Amino acid sequence: MKGLILCAGKGTRLYPITLSYPKTLLPVANVPLLQNCIDKLAELEITEIGIVIHPSQQPMIEEVLGSGSLMGINLQYIYQHEPKGISDAVHKAQPFIGGDAFVLLLGDNLIRQPLSVLKESLMVHGHDASLLLAEVTSPGDFGIAEVQNGRIVGLEEKPAQPKSNLAVVGAYAFKSSIFEAVTSIAPSRRGELEITDAIQWLIDQRYSVAYDLCRKGSIDVGTFGRWLEANRWLLDEQSEPVTIHETAVVQNCRFIPPVTVGHGCFLKDSIIGPYVSVSSGAMIEQCHLENSIVLHQARLQHLPGTIRNQFIGFKAALAGIPTERSATKGDKM
Repeated sequence: MKGLILCAGKGTRLYPITLSYPKTLLPVANVPLLQNCIDKLAELEITEIGIVIHPSQQPMIEEVLGSGSLMGINLQYIYQHEPKGISDAVHKAQPFIGGDAFVLLLGDNLIRQPLSVLKESLMVHGHDASLLLAEVTSPGDFGIAEVQNGRIVGLEEKPAQPKSNLAVVGAYAFKSSIFEAVTSIAPSRRGELEITDAIQWLIDQRYSVAYDLCRKGSIDVGTFGRWLEANRWLLDEQSEPVTIHETAVVQNCRFIPPVTVGHGCFLKDSIIGPYVSVSSGAMIEQCHLENSIVLHQARLQHLPGTIRNQFIGFKAALAGIPTERSATKGDKM
């Protein structure tokens, strides 16, 4: 069985950060979204993973992940030059997948639930496709499944009049029949080849399509609000309330958990937390941050007030006027 991760989207709802930084590398509790997806596939003992990207994303992704292999995982980059939909990306991956079954993940989704049920649906129970569904409060924003008597009978992408509140959460398993499906459908009203339409084609052709409910939570990290929500979620789950990489330099700082600080950071005279992630190489001096995400190599110095609910971009630099301010209360490091 192989794995496929789709990462070619532009992430327009996260502009301007994603203008120069691939959405799939956005850190959540200092772990890139793409790394989270790779880890989920590795849990299934999948060692061959294709990553569908736009060619412009490859240099930065390789800088973060490496060019060919990662902890025994062989990675292959597959190009999608234009965002024509998930089914188009699956079609582009056919030479890599060949006749194998595969698990498909959307690169901007975080899913807590183990994906073993997807693998077992195909490899043990013999279904042709399987997907995860979750109850949502705004079904018009998702691909929605209509279920009758324990079977999926219909799927629709972002319906104006949803027939249920069961959303497709971005984790699927397919046999090679999906390749006939993705070449048999027409573009949707959005001009994309939708994966929901391809799965509907399988259902209409009487292929066996199974599902399971995602009971442990999932987040589509497609907006700034959901990015912060995902960051809080993973920070709450880390093993220690405050994690600081051994290479980070910390001088006279107060940490309010949960917080994570990455490789090679420099922090001085600052109050950090709660719910703050500081990515590798960042420098923070005389600042107070809450519920915020600081990307790689950002520089924050002498900023007044409290920086709250913010995203500091890759290599961004913000500076104010130095003061006598110091982290004088609470735990110091």
